[in-house]
Amino acid sequence: MLIPVIGLEIHLQLKTKSKMFCACPAHDVGASPNTNVCAICLGNPGTLPVPNEQAIRFGTMMGLALNCTIAAHSKFDRKNYFYPDLPKAYQISQYDLPIATNGYLEVEIPDSDRPLVRFGITRAHLEEDAAKNTHGVEGKTLVDYNRGGTPLIEIVTEPDFKNAKEAKAFLQELQRIARYLDISNADMEKGNMRCDANISMREVDADGQIIGARFNPKTEVKNMNSFRHVERALEFEIKRQTKLWEDGTPVTVSTTRGWNDVKGITEAQRSKEDAADYRYFPEPDIPPLNLTALAEELKLHMPELPAARRARFVEEYGLKPLDAAQMCDDPAVADFAEHTFSELQEWLGSQEGDLDWETEKPKMARLVSGWLLSKLGGLMMERSIDIRICKITPENFAEFITLIATTKLNGTAGLKVLNAMLDAGASPTHLMEDLKLGTMEDAGALADIIDRALASNPEEVLRYKAGEEKLLPFFVGLIMKETQGTADPGVTRNMLLVKLKS
Repeated sequence: MLIPVIGLEIHLQLKTKSKMFCACPAHDVGASPNTNVCAICLGNPGTLPVPNEQAIRFGTMMGLALNCTIAAHSKFDRKNYFYPDLPKAYQISQYDLPIATNGYLEVEIPDSDRPLVRFGITRAHLEEDAAKNTHGVEGKTLVDYNRGGTPLIEIVTEPDFKNAKEAKAFLQELQRIARYLDISNADMEKGNMRCDANISMREVDADGQIIGARFNPKTEVKNMNSFRHVERALEFEIKRQTKLWEDGTPVTVSTTRGWNDVKGITEAQRSKEDAADYRYFPEPDIPPLNLTALAEELKLHMPELPAARRARFVEEYGLKPLDAAQMCDDPAVADFAEHTFSELQEWLGSQEGDLDWETEKPKMARLVSGWLLSKLGGLMMERSIDIRICKITPENFAEFITLIATTKLNGTAGLKVLNAMLDAGASPTHLMEDLKLGTMEDAGALADIIDRALASNPEEVLRYKAGEEKLLPFFVGLIMKETQGTADPGVTRNMLLVKLKS
């Protein structure tokens, strides 16, 4: 039996203002090509690189988040190779003494026979990015050096992945961590996060014992700029290599292949280099780093990470795991939800009677998740905005939830109020009153509206009384339309049942 052996190499572009070893802007997206450059990042003779302190802090934070050992002694090295995107003909990177080693990340894998997997982290090291090549312009390759020198952290995993789904889930969790730490936008489509996958196959017997070599020559797959691309590329490569084994021609030389998403295949690029090909040697212009004190300082200020926050939301707020996961996927949405729950707890504490948080928690969790994730999320998507620029504050959203919870607003009217809140950013109570959308409390007035509706539809009334009880929602709809959604659906239904039986 053949099983895949997969390891990942991930590059994260760090959110520093300047480049890794000079003062050039690092992320000026609108800049003209080859304008954010200087003598240092172009490697002119006589220039001296100076490490970016913020990049070192960000790299150390990621190392801590990945449960790595932070190096007491670390250094930079020159990685030598000649390619147009490296004006110096070498890249300043880290080789044998990276900033972080021997870590792990536990990731939940949905719908899997391995629901929680601990993936080993071999190392994480800092380096500068290469320039950006644009191919195919009149058969030429154009190079923009604006990106050259941008700080990167490269994360290398152990070959612990068994399938494409696990690799995708790992990358998604790593993206969340980078965003929670606020060290990178980690957007694969924009190149802030780039992934190469190393994959080979090995034979095992029926008991799972390895037959022959533990590791066989691997294939590195590049050009994957989305989670979906990673998943598709690995699934294809597993099938391709399995077929080679079955045909008696397994991979015998390590190579690099590129993912062609249009064709849905990987394509051969070149043989794969190893460390000797790069002729690493210590960077002579940058002194070694001692990171012990920095690591101890940063440990005291690390934010709560996504997995811990998801677990706490389930425990503290009574959310379903899937709802907690969706809320915590974006730290801004998680912050909004947290402030909303805090306001609701305070409101419940101010109410008289038997209301308390533990009693009302399941109801509040259901209301917040439904209205925040589904209703408000849908309205923001329609307007192409997100929670960061939404006019609704957590305080007003919590007030809105209390109006729903106390039946002062029903679902239909609530959606209208929520829309108005998005437009005006005003208090939901004021909007409800201004728009006359509060739940109709006058039972006599509701009874009159029901009487008129039944009188206007005599044929439907006769059909209902003749046994067509499926017409009841028709009558409820009439009343809700007449009252502009302010009638309580439950009260309306009960009153209709009484009147239709009379």
